[in-house]
Amino acid sequence: MALSPFRFAWQDSRGMRRRLVLYVSAMALGVAALVAIRSFGLNLERAVAEQSKEVFGSDVEVRRGSAFPDSTQALLDSLQAATGATVVREASFPSMARFPAAAAGEGLARLVQIRALDGPYPLYGAVETTPADAAGALGRDTTGALVDATLLLQMDAAVGDSVQIGGRSYAILGQVDGVPGQPDIAGLVGPRVYLPLVALDDSLLGFGSRARFSAAFRFEDELAGFDAVLPALDAAEVRYETAGEEQQEVSEASGYLTRFLSLVGFVALLLGGIGVASSVSVYVSEKAETVATLRCLGMSSRRVLAAYGLQALALGVIGAALGALLGVGVQRLLPLVFADFLPVDVDNAIVPRALAEGLGVGSATAVLFALLPLVGVRRVPPLRALREDAAAQGLDPLRLGLGVVLVGVVAGFAYLQTQSVVGAAAFVGGTAAVFALLALAAALVRAVVRRIVRPGLPWAWRQGLSNLHAPGNQTLVLLLTMGLGVFLVLALGLVQKSILAQVALPSADAGSPDVVLFDVQPTQRDDLRALVESQGLPIVDEVPLVSMRIAAIDGVPIDTLAESADESFSGREGGPERWTLTREYRSTYRDRLVDSETLTAGTFEGTTEADAAVIPVSLSTDIALDLDVGLGSRITWSISGAEIESEVTSLREVDWARVSPNFFAVFPEGPLTDAPQTTILLTRAGSPEASARLQSAVVEAFPNVSAVDVRLVLALVDRVLSRVAFVLRFMALFAVVTGLVVLAGAVRVALAQRTREAVVLRTLGASRAQVRTILAAEYALLGVLAALTGGLLAVAGAWGLATFAFQIPFRPDLSWLGWALLVVPLLTVAVGLAGSRGALQQPPLAVLRAEG
Repeated sequence: MALSPFRFAWQDSRGMRRRLVLYVSAMALGVAALVAIRSFGLNLERAVAEQSKEVFGSDVEVRRGSAFPDSTQALLDSLQAATGATVVREASFPSMARFPAAAAGEGLARLVQIRALDGPYPLYGAVETTPADAAGALGRDTTGALVDATLLLQMDAAVGDSVQIGGRSYAILGQVDGVPGQPDIAGLVGPRVYLPLVALDDSLLGFGSRARFSAAFRFEDELAGFDAVLPALDAAEVRYETAGEEQQEVSEASGYLTRFLSLVGFVALLLGGIGVASSVSVYVSEKAETVATLRCLGMSSRRVLAAYGLQALALGVIGAALGALLGVGVQRLLPLVFADFLPVDVDNAIVPRALAEGLGVGSATAVLFALLPLVGVRRVPPLRALREDAAAQGLDPLRLGLGVVLVGVVAGFAYLQTQSVVGAAAFVGGTAAVFALLALAAALVRAVVRRIVRPGLPWAWRQGLSNLHAPGNQTLVLLLTMGLGVFLVLALGLVQKSILAQVALPSADAGSPDVVLFDVQPTQRDDLRALVESQGLPIVDEVPLVSMRIAAIDGVPIDTLAESADESFSGREGGPERWTLTREYRSTYRDRLVDSETLTAGTFEGTTEADAAVIPVSLSTDIALDLDVGLGSRITWSISGAEIESEVTSLREVDWARVSPNFFAVFPEGPLTDAPQTTILLTRAGSPEASARLQSAVVEAFPNVSAVDVRLVLALVDRVLSRVAFVLRFMALFAVVTGLVVLAGAVRVALAQRTREAVVLRTLGASRAQVRTILAAEYALLGVLAALTGGLLAVAGAWGLATFAFQIPFRPDLSWLGWALLVVPLLTVAVGLAGSRGALQQPPLAVLRAEG
C-alpha cells in the first residue's frame, strides 16, 4: 500500500482519540510525580550549596564536651588574633526554664535547650525575631533572653515577661521566629532559650552538667590560618568541623530524601505504565479485524506495527509533556510539605534538566509498556478478517525481549536513585513481588468466582460476580493499581502505629514513672526526695549516674586505637569506631536487669566486692559491636582521672525506644558507690496538673535539677511522627491518584463492551437501575478485593519494616484495614459508575442497529 505509517496512524486514530485520552492521563500523573520530585531535589541541592554557611553558622566550629582548658583557650585566642576572625563562643545544655507569670501567676516549667552566647550571633544569616531588633538587644542587655515562639505559646507567656534559668531571672526581650539552619520541627522537639554567656548562672555548669562548649569562627579569607592549628587541636582532644564538611553531610541527607521520593514517584509512573498497557491491550483487540483487513490488502506486519507504534509514541510524548507541566505545579507544593524538616529555604525555580528527564523517562516508559501488547499486531493473521477465532499460537520472542528490556530500564532507574546494586535489586525485587502477589490474587479471584456463582444469589450480584471472570475483564489491572495504592498508604500507617505503641505509656495501674528528675547532686538527693514525697508522690526508682571515659581496651591505649579507627566502617574486622572511643559514657550500677533489657550472652553480675581488682561490666550489644569487644574483653575506664579495670561478663539487648533510663554500660553494686556521681529520680505524678506543680516546685528549690514529663515526650513523638507520616502519605497519594486514573481508564476502554452488555440486558427487560446495580456490585467487589489484598500485603510489608528496619515489635492497628475496606470500595464504585455512565445512557435500538 502507498499509505505511509505516519498518515495511516493519524487517520486510524480519529475514532479512538477520545478513548485514548486516559492513556495520556495515566502517564501524565506518573511523570508529574517525577518532575516535581526531581525539580525539588535539584533546587534543594542548590539551596544547600548556597546556604551551607547559614546552615552551619560559621566557617569553622571547635567544640568540646566540657569547658576548654586554658591551653586550648589560648590557642583559639591566638588564632583569632592572627586571622582577625569574628568569634562566637557558646555553652549549650538542657535545663529547666520557669515562667513565673504563666498559669495565672502560679508559674509553669519546661525542659528547654539553653544557648548561652558571647559574640555577634549568628555569624552568617540573621535571626528572625519579634520585635525585629530583639537579637541585637540580647548582645547589649546582659539581663535579657530570647525565647522560641513555640515555647512562649506553650507556656502562655509573652515578650516583657520573665523567665527563670537556674538561680537567675531574665526579661524576655523578644520571641525567636526563625534561626538559619534550624528546621521548624527542631523548635517543637527542643525549644530554645538564648542567653548572654556572661550572665549565665555558673551552678548550671557544675559537676554532672551536660554542657557542650564551642567557639565558632568566621574568617575574612576562607579558613585562613586554620590548617596551622590543626595538630594542636588534635592534641587538645577537641572536635572541629568546617562548613564544607557540614555541607557534604546535609547534601548526603537531602540526597537520600530525594532519591527515596523519586522511587515513590517512579512507582506512580509504573502504575501509569500498567494503565497504558491495559488501554493499548483493549485497543489492539478492537483493532484486530482492521489489522487483518490491512494484511489482506498487502500491508506488511512491520508497517502495521510501525503505524500503531507511532500512535503510542505520540501519545506517550503528549502524556509526558502534560505531566511535566503538571509537575511544575506540584513542585510548588513540595517546599511547603517539607518545610518543617529542611534546614534551608528551597525556592520554586523551574529546572529544565528535570523537565527533560521527565519527558525522556515518561515517553520511554509509555512506549515500552505500550509495545508489550502492540507487538501482537504483527501476529494477527489475515484470516482474522473472516474468522473471529483466528489467532497466532505460541510464545512471542519479541514480547519476551521487550519485557526483559522493561525490567532492565526499571533496574537502571532504581540504581541511579540508590547508587547501590543491592538497593536497586531490592527495589526491583520488592516491586516485582508485590505486582506478582497482586496478579496471583487476581487469578485466584477469577478462579474462585467462576466456581462460587450459584443460582441462589441475587441476580444483580450474580451478574456482577460473573463480570470478574468474563472475557475482557479488568480484574487484573484494577487489583494491581488499587491494591498497590492501598499497600503503600497502609504500610506507612501501620509502621507509624507500631512505633507509637512501642513508646506508649504503660497502664496507670502499673505504677510506672511518668516524671524523670535528673542532674540531682548527692547533697540534694535527700531534700529532693522529701520534696517529692511532700506532694504526695511516690519515689518509683533512684538511678545513680557515673560519668566516665574509656582509657584503654585490652591494654591498648585509647590514643592508639583512635589513630587506627575507621570511622566509615562498622563491624569487628574494622576495629572500634572513633565515636565510641572519644565520647563520655554515663553509666550506672545496679543488682538486676530492668524491663527494657534482655540478656543475650554471658552472666549478669549484680554485686561484687568494693575493692575488686577487675570489675565485671555488662554492655549493650550494639555498643559492644561498635567497640569491637565481646565476652572476656578488658576495658579500662577513667572516672575523674582515676582508672578502673573491667571485664565484659555479659551482653544485653536494650530496648532504646522505651522512655526510661537505659545505659550502654551497667556495673554491679559495690565498686562505684563512692565514685563522683549524680542521681536520676523517677516518680509518678499521675496527671499533667500534678506534674506541673512538681516541676515548678523543683525548679524553685533546685535550679540545676531538670525534669522530663514522659507524657510531654510522648506527645512530641506523636506530633513528629504525624508530620513524618503526612509527608510520606503525601507522596503515596501520587500512587493512589494514579491508580484512580488507571481505574477510570480501565472503565473507559471497556465502555464498548459495557454498552453491548447493558443493551442486551435492557433488551431482555432489565431496567437502568438493575444494570447500574450490576456494575456497582462488580466494582464494589473489586474494591473490597483490592483493599483486602493490598491490606494484607501492607501488614506483611509493615511487619518487615518494623522488625528489620526499626527493630521494634510489630503492633498493627487493624482499624486501618477496616477503614480501607470501607473507603476503597466506595471510591471504586464511584469512579466505575461515573465512567460507565455512557453505557447506561445509550438507547438499545441505536446500538443494535450499529451492530448490524
